[in-house]
Amino acid sequence: MSVFTVKVEEARPALGGKPSAGPVYRCIYANAKDGLMEFPTGMESPWEFFSLSVKRNPTNKMLGHREIVNGNAGPYVWRTYQEVYDEAIRIGSAIRSRGVNPRGRCGIYGVNCPQWIIAMKACNSHGIYYVPLYDTLGPNAMEFIINHAEVSIAFVQESKIEAMLTCLPRCTSHLKTIVSFGKVTDAQKQETEQFGVSFFSWEEFVLLGSMDYKLPPKDKNDICTIMYTSGTTGEPKGVMLSNKAIMAEVLSMDQLFQETDKVVTQEDAYFSFLPLAHVFDQIMETYCIYSGASIGFWRGDVMHLLEDVHELKPTIFCGVPRVFDRIYTGMMDKISSGGVLKKTLFQLAYNYKLKNLKSGLKQDSAAPLFDTLIFDKSKQALGGRVRIIISGAAPLPSHVEEFLRVTSCSVLVQGYGLTESCAGCFTSIANEFSMMGTVGVPLTTIEARLESVPEMGYDALSSVPRGEICLRGITLFSGYHKRQDLTDDVIVDGWFHTGDIGEWQPNGTMKIIDRKKNIFKLSQGEYISAENIESIYGRCPLITSIWVYGNSFESFLVAVAVPNRKALEDWATLHQQTGDFKALCKSPMARKYILDELNSTGQKYQLRGFEMLKAIHLDPNPFNIERDLITPTFKLKRPQLLKYYKEYIGQLYNEAKGTKV
Repeated sequence: MSVFTVKVEEARPALGGKPSAGPVYRCIYANAKDGLMEFPTGMESPWEFFSLSVKRNPTNKMLGHREIVNGNAGPYVWRTYQEVYDEAIRIGSAIRSRGVNPRGRCGIYGVNCPQWIIAMKACNSHGIYYVPLYDTLGPNAMEFIINHAEVSIAFVQESKIEAMLTCLPRCTSHLKTIVSFGKVTDAQKQETEQFGVSFFSWEEFVLLGSMDYKLPPKDKNDICTIMYTSGTTGEPKGVMLSNKAIMAEVLSMDQLFQETDKVVTQEDAYFSFLPLAHVFDQIMETYCIYSGASIGFWRGDVMHLLEDVHELKPTIFCGVPRVFDRIYTGMMDKISSGGVLKKTLFQLAYNYKLKNLKSGLKQDSAAPLFDTLIFDKSKQALGGRVRIIISGAAPLPSHVEEFLRVTSCSVLVQGYGLTESCAGCFTSIANEFSMMGTVGVPLTTIEARLESVPEMGYDALSSVPRGEICLRGITLFSGYHKRQDLTDDVIVDGWFHTGDIGEWQPNGTMKIIDRKKNIFKLSQGEYISAENIESIYGRCPLITSIWVYGNSFESFLVAVAVPNRKALEDWATLHQQTGDFKALCKSPMARKYILDELNSTGQKYQLRGFEMLKAIHLDPNPFNIERDLITPTFKLKRPQLLKYYKEYIGQLYNEAKGTKV
């Protein structure tokens, strides 16, 4: 069996109150001399990636979108690399004309579109930090980010203007200029002017710029972006990513593709629909720009996503598990309704190709005849040209991963990363079927080790090493903006503590098995702060305590709650329900009543849709120390709660899925 990592430092026993840590490993493709990929001299900023691609391929298609005419979407309309470059130069010059200098802060707020990338590149050209603005972290997140990052200019999509204007009165300490991705009305201009803020349409702003503005020098160690992500305190944390970290991430991806499969080139086309406000898609699009590839944007409507895919016919498709699960379900439904003969032929072809993939054959040679005769329809689900599928943001269920590897006629790469690691820090290797079910090996910019977590029973020094994943390397973040205390909490002795629990596999790959912190991801990649949500649901007078549960294989939350006995019995009397308290907790009507009231409380306190509960189990017995469900200070012991209620959790998910329409 091939082993894809190499040990570079021995294990560390538990010393001085510190938990034990396993050996340090790096990818076998990393540089043998110093353990990490060598960063090229002379590279100072992602702007150089872009400008070099412009020189190589000025007329190649770069950014494409579909124009809507009379409610109908037309074909993709493209800007070339040279056209985007010229527009970015003018926008950058216009930003400087508004008094924003290198290391100033520029917000970008909107769904993926050409203007998003052009604004980002304009910031790169002048060493201005771009700050993605988005509202999925809560109703006050945008206001907090603008003020905390000291954003002085913001680019805003037309559909987001009203949201921006709502928080504007509380954001004028630094924000002085707003630029619409499209048009702006006179009324909107007048509204902003009363707060001392100027508002421009995109066309007006371009005219403020010049092609002759001299670009300032860049520094690879300077900050490129401040990207906000969930925080345990309820306030988003500003993750600072340097020019070097972003460039090294892209160069490492390119290196691994060169070592193991076909690299991305100017012939490729990427479908952009994952949020550009998140690091995953930003890195992918930066890699495509570095490679001279084309980027086609979706319309921003999930109902038309596959229609946009079929129009673009991309060669690279990145998604999150929830998207791939929908594709899998749709394909399985078609296969099941295809008749006995078609199902039998599909299964024969599937088993044959799966056997060849497991034996080590590469995607192209595992079953070329069946790819043409049987699996071509599966390939057409993503437009017919996809050759690289990348899954991230959460673990991909093994049955979905296997199905895509067999039927998509494409290599599949699954990765793991955080905003703090500049997206992927682990990645599976293209065409290595042995990495099924894992997130692969460290990128060539990163070294990794596991640290024991005794309170959860994870031992980094056991025969099957398990523990918290810790990282060090050149693609890590530069700290949390204005929060050195939070930075010091997660970077200890030079190691970034991810909060995720991993298990080293015999071949040197990593498998994610748990989460140490009380923040976790749902399958669509959204972060959930369990304690914050529980504190809100705890305001509902019908319950005395609640434990909210979710995991990265599911897209919604369920919960176990202890009802307020008097409140439930009063409801039962009013609705002529019989039985004692224990029986009432089992009543479907009572469960629905409390579930509806909890979600009503959630709506009152502005919880987001994915933070609402889909199903609930009522326990008549309080969470207690005797059952090892809480600490002496009444904090929830989450691993123990999951172990205790595991059977009910499975039932709740099955129940919620069964009631979906």
